[in-house]
Amino acid sequence: MHRHYIRNMDRQLISEEDMFLWLSKGDLRTETENEIVAAQEQALNTKCYATKILHTEKDRKCRLCQQLDETIDHMISACPILAKEKYVKRHDKVSAQIHFNISKEIGVQMDKKHWYEHVPISVITNQGGKVTILWKTELTPVTSQTL
Repeated sequence: MHRHYIRNMDRQLISEEDMFLWLSKGDLRTETENEIVAAQEQALNTKCYATKILHTEKDRKCRLCQQLDETIDHMISACPILAKEKYVKRHDKVSAQIHFNISKEIGVQMDKKHWYEHVPISVITNQGGKVTILWKTELTPVTSQTL
């Protein structure tokens, strides 16, 4: 299973150097890095892994949704049970890091030193008032009736 990730790298639209940049430049705990690498190598203890590699399971169906095989890909992006809450939390955490980085870049004074401590506020404007960052703000769609 370990070879699948490396073999799939050839199909990616990103350089090998950039693909592993997060390992040297990332701000992650060691335990988090270990989990990510294990997930990339398809070496987490999913039911599919236990069935195909360890031969300790007979049923490969996801223990949450019972619909599809419990693979890494299913767990990180396709399980309808996890989609209700966990995927949104993951998305918000990544977005908070982007919010933190952009805020610093435009000169907004940050209360926290690390992105993972950052709690975005809904509207931030830099000192010159030229840049405004919105966080989780619903925008009204422009329709012919509002014009």
